[in-house]
Amino acid sequence: MLDKLAEVEKRYEQLESLLRDPQILNKQREYSRVAKERAELEELVTCYREWRKVEREIRENRELLNENDEAIRELAKEEVSVLRERKEEIESRIKILILPKDPNDSKNVILEIRAGTGGEEAALFAASLFRMYSRYAEPRGWRVEVMNSNPTGLGGLKEIIVLIEGKGAYSRLKFESGVHRVQRVPVTEGSGRIHTSAVTVAVLPEADEVEVEIDPKELRVDVFRSSGPGGQSVNTTDSAVRVTHIPTGLVVSCQDEKSQHKNRAKALKVLRARLLEKREEERRSKIAATRKLMVGSGDRSERIRTYNFPQGRVTDHRINFTLYKLERVMEGELNELLDALTTHYQAEALQATG
Repeated sequence: MLDKLAEVEKRYEQLESLLRDPQILNKQREYSRVAKERAELEELVTCYREWRKVEREIRENRELLNENDEAIRELAKEEVSVLRERKEEIESRIKILILPKDPNDSKNVILEIRAGTGGEEAALFAASLFRMYSRYAEPRGWRVEVMNSNPTGLGGLKEIIVLIEGKGAYSRLKFESGVHRVQRVPVTEGSGRIHTSAVTVAVLPEADEVEVEIDPKELRVDVFRSSGPGGQSVNTTDSAVRVTHIPTGLVVSCQDEKSQHKNRAKALKVLRARLLEKREEERRSKIAATRKLMVGSGDRSERIRTYNFPQGRVTDHRINFTLYKLERVMEGELNELLDALTTHYQAEALQATG
């Protein structure tokens, strides 16, 4: 591992030199590529340099253990103990940093939320989840753009598709794919009985045109009049767009914009993300045949979490993790949940790498 870290540091120093080269400063694309690679290595190199510093200090303090002065020996002994703990912390961090990176971690997210079993109550909870993720995005400076929505009369959402743009959006939200179950007394329920409903969430990395090329000949584009809430101007023209990808049968509809052109552009963005996810799922299925690790599999048939309102708790079933902070979670305070998931899957990945 030390040899590998030394190589990484050498590469980091080469990249720093390149960024000072006047020739590369004039080549925007090349400069961006080098700057990005340097940024990806920075934390690992910082940890490695800190590890070396701590290792040197441990050696120096061990030498002091041979001093005649008992006070100096005692101080050195205490210092060695503290430094060893620090060294272990750094080593744990390094092990995580050298794990193979998910190439999608730095991407924006296409988030799809759909009401499942439970009728209007499921639609109301879908709206609550959309609000929860929006609240989580807000303090991080992430931009949330609605691509398509299908609201109900009571303020619920049968479906909503949004683009979340921001640093680390996919790396933070990628474990949210799955079935989210809610247990509560619906506002429409007069007898006070607790109902169980379900909402499906899909988190897809945004795909650019280079990653997923779509042949226009393989598309069928239908235009139609928008429906649902949105004001008279939305419903007077055929601005809504339905795009069908003929080879896969994938269908995407967008009707939130008044412009047919904008709806078509949004539909293609969602389609590209779904095609990339389909490709990734096929690749993961092949890998799963030879190894067990399925980090971020995005299996949307699996119930991943339960939100129990009478008990004020949230339970993530994949890692048996429960928080009695339901109200705060619904307000977008997701870090404890997301950190626990990230730690769990990093530990699995470390175990798999031996």
